[in-house]
Amino acid sequence: MITAGKGRLVALAAVAVGATVALAGCASGDPLDSGSETAASGETLVVGSQDYYSNEIIAELYAQALEANGFTVQRDFRIGQREVYIPDIESGAIDVFPEYTGNLLQYYVPDTKATTADDVYAELETSLPDGLRVLDQSSATDQDSYNVTKEFSEQNGVTSLEDLAKVTTPLTLGGNSELATRPYGPDGLKSVYGVDVAFTPIEDSGGPLTIKALEDGDVQIVNIFSANPAIATSDLVTLDDPKGLFLASNVVPVVSKKVDDKAAEVINTVSAALTAEELVALNAKSVDDQESAEQIASDWLAEQKLF
Repeated sequence: MITAGKGRLVALAAVAVGATVALAGCASGDPLDSGSETAASGETLVVGSQDYYSNEIIAELYAQALEANGFTVQRDFRIGQREVYIPDIESGAIDVFPEYTGNLLQYYVPDTKATTADDVYAELETSLPDGLRVLDQSSATDQDSYNVTKEFSEQNGVTSLEDLAKVTTPLTLGGNSELATRPYGPDGLKSVYGVDVAFTPIEDSGGPLTIKALEDGDVQIVNIFSANPAIATSDLVTLDDPKGLFLASNVVPVVSKKVDDKAAEVINTVSAALTAEELVALNAKSVDDQESAEQIASDWLAEQKLF
């Protein structure tokens, strides 16, 4: 379920006993399942998340997998957006944080020329501050995308961002307030595609308020993350991006020095198993079925039998 609150929610790591037992008991022959001999460092690892339901689900996957392998975890979820939580990551207050390669690279290197998944990841590896590193990127993506209604697309012959330049009526873009100053925001649309747009802040990360504003015609274009199931259920058209306004943004964990090789292996195993299609399905359990991140993560890890 999408919640709009931006206050920090700090919860001590607690996973339902049944889920923990199920995880610990699965696939004892797995190379990551060291059972009672798991040599966790003894330090508490703080796992954080954005104020975004999908990011919280991924953070919960990492947290529960770490706990199943003997690590002590503290959750610091729903912190806010990048401008708010990055200082906590850089200070070492957070040890594990699910991020997105393209957007994170643009945060540190606004003028990057990298666009493909491999190029973005390679540059990101060398662009983080001392004390931080990225683990393996996942094939799962959840990147910014611009969407219009099917009706708008058909009436204006618009299927790509390039097509917006031929629309003669005024255009307004809707999205979280920080979009106004992001490289792919209104200025990016102007510089890359020659498209002028007004901007309306809608503070629910592509949630119901954003969809309603689009369907009501209050805005004509909205920024929605690509793994949002509402793109399909609301019959929206994601506009193609032939000139690479949006960088490839694969799910990637950012970690502190406290994350040792064993913990990194656990997290990498989760990332490797998570696909773009499965992330959309997990998100649907939150948006459509209103399941908690804890339950969604527990069920998925048990189904995958990773540990």
